[in-house]
Amino acid sequence: MNIILLGILFFLLFVVEFIYLKIANYFNIVDKPNERSSHQFLTIRGGGIIFIFAIWISTFIYSFPILVAVAITLAGAIGFIDDIYKLHQIPRIIAHLIALILIIFSLNEFEFNIFILILIGIVFTGWVNAFNFMDGINGITGFYGLTALISFFFIPELSVYSETILTVIFSIIVFGYYNFRAKAKTFAGDVGSISLAFILGYFMLYLMKETGKLEYILFFAVYGMDAVFTIIFRLIRGENIFTPHRTHLYQYLANELNYSHLAVSFIYSSIQFMINFLLLICIKKELISAGVFIVILFTFALIYLFLRDKVIKQLKTENAN
Repeated sequence: MNIILLGILFFLLFVVEFIYLKIANYFNIVDKPNERSSHQFLTIRGGGIIFIFAIWISTFIYSFPILVAVAITLAGAIGFIDDIYKLHQIPRIIAHLIALILIIFSLNEFEFNIFILILIGIVFTGWVNAFNFMDGINGITGFYGLTALISFFFIPELSVYSETILTVIFSIIVFGYYNFRAKAKTFAGDVGSISLAFILGYFMLYLMKETGKLEYILFFAVYGMDAVFTIIFRLIRGENIFTPHRTHLYQYLANELNYSHLAVSFIYSSIQFMINFLLLICIKKELISAGVFIVILFTFALIYLFLRDKVIKQLKTENAN
């Protein structure tokens, strides 16, 4: 890799983010806190647009697939419009579907039967929405994105995308300079969380295609577990799962128990990093089987439910007092 070129790209991304923040501030593209928000101050929204710039830089310099870049841009663009005007769900769904079709086409996966394609569509859509919904406190999107990308960087089958992964990592670091703070200067917004979800989702699909190993899905286990169980509990309570809420475990920790946002974000990403590290060792030593995979998922689910139950009981005790 050309170190000088990477340094220039890093500086360019800083310039792009700085210019965007000035423009967004001028046009009042801000996130106004409400009763469901985890922040208390007006904050510039859409700082995650830098992730799309990183992908296009990689497309022109490192020959990242242009179809995938278009897909990520489409999904991010509809997210950016939604950040400003609050779109109906239908345009978002259509844009995400088109973006997913472009990604599947770029992977030459249309040779799969219709049932596999439907399964990919359901899982991928679930991942994008989970990642988007989890973007609620300072640092959580950035730290989690860094964890996934650093893990991807050390997988031989993804070495063809090493420069692209590094460029996106740089963009998250630049974004993090303005977001990894007690009082963030910018949030990723839907443009950032959705585009990053598509980026990570593409690398995951590519990795599974190249290796045939479904266990790599554990790279997203922490977000997946919190998102899935939160949806289940909301359905049990008869809530509309498409409306904003503050019932993820990380939201209880940050909003109700007043843990530092950055601390909670770091804990989530650290747990995921440990899972990824152990998974890579197990895969390298060929210790993973279908049974082991199920046991890992089941064990992690029990740990998550135990911690969630403990936190909720603590909240009930504090409210009773």
